Amino acid sequence: MNTPQPSELLDGIRQWVEIESQTADTDGVNRVMSVVADGYAQAGAKVERIPGRDGFADHLSISTPWGGDEPGILVLCHLDTVHPRGTLETLPFRVEDDKAFGPGIYDMKGGAYLAYAAFRTLAEAGRTTPLPIRFLYLSDEEVGSPTSRALIEAAGEGAKYVLVTEPARNGGKVVTGRKGTSRYVISTEGKPAHSGSQHQAGRSAIREMAHQIVALEALTDYDRGLTFNVGCIEGGTTPNTIPQHCSVELDVRMTKIEDADEAHRIVTGLKPVDPDVSLTVTGQLNRPPYQKTPEIAALLETAQGLAAEIGFELADTYTGGGSDGSFLATKVPTLDGLGVDGSGAHTLNEHLYVSSLVPRMTLQRKLFETLQ
Repeated sequence: MNTPQPSELLDGIRQWVEIESQTADTDGVNRVMSVVADGYAQAGAKVERIPGRDGFADHLSISTPWGGDEPGILVLCHLDTVHPRGTLETLPFRVEDDKAFGPGIYDMKGGAYLAYAAFRTLAEAGRTTPLPIRFLYLSDEEVGSPTSRALIEAAGEGAKYVLVTEPARNGGKVVTGRKGTSRYVISTEGKPAHSGSQHQAGRSAIREMAHQIVALEALTDYDRGLTFNVGCIEGGTTPNTIPQHCSVELDVRMTKIEDADEAHRIVTGLKPVDPDVSLTVTGQLNRPPYQKTPEIAALLETAQGLAAEIGFELADTYTGGGSDGSFLATKVPTLDGLGVDGSGAHTLNEHLYVSSLVPRMTLQRKLFETLQ
């Protein structure tokens, strides 16, 4: 069977990377979706384009022409990135020794492209797989998958295995466990007043929020793997006005679902320190935590055996970041981090290792060929 050369894989990845596709850039995301849809269709796959909603771009559901609707392999990919349009000017696609740079190249267009390349080489060779394969290419993973979660969970109902093309970690390790993620917006409403002549008449929404932030972040417990992070804050109008409004975005990470429940009770039960300031909370668990189950361990063992045949050692790891695999890992054996090896996700140093392309694509293809 023909195995593409690294240069050929890089050419394909470059085409996807140079269509900038930050989640909020629906036009950019839809343009790269069109390229992916055309590539799969030309290789003989059945392609369904699912229209976007609520301001997000389209999704793709792609199926092998063999296997019908029986339970099979679900491959999860996303094509949205965190990089706004124009990032290519400061982070252009380029290759330096073993590193190929570009916005979203590591997280996760590189791995998503390898899934396509693995399917295409099978199709070109006239080969089928024991199980049907369904690929989901999604448009909103970087912001918590608000419009794709239901699609992912529905697809998971018909899956025996889930493979996730998120990037590898720490030198090529696949992911067999992830922290869960909860997201909240907390708002305070005070009373405005002139900060010079009527300071005593005001009730500061920002001062109240400062109390809440300090209390929330003090709940972080590294031994439990439980963290509270206020990552965004907005409030006030002018320096000489007691601020009437303030809002923050809170990210909570946890290793156990029980900790998610406890954190939710705490956050949604917050009370203002100043009784003259009101406080509201919206939000919930976004992605549940998952641990390596015996079924995931068995899937890992299969992948490790295949990697050994290819010629590399495959280790696994636990990570704090969430992914779309989190929605299914407690229900279906899920192997995450099957994408490219590299580093610098979400930064202007984002890159993949060219030497990882052929082995990682071959591993995906061998999983397609052997899982049953």
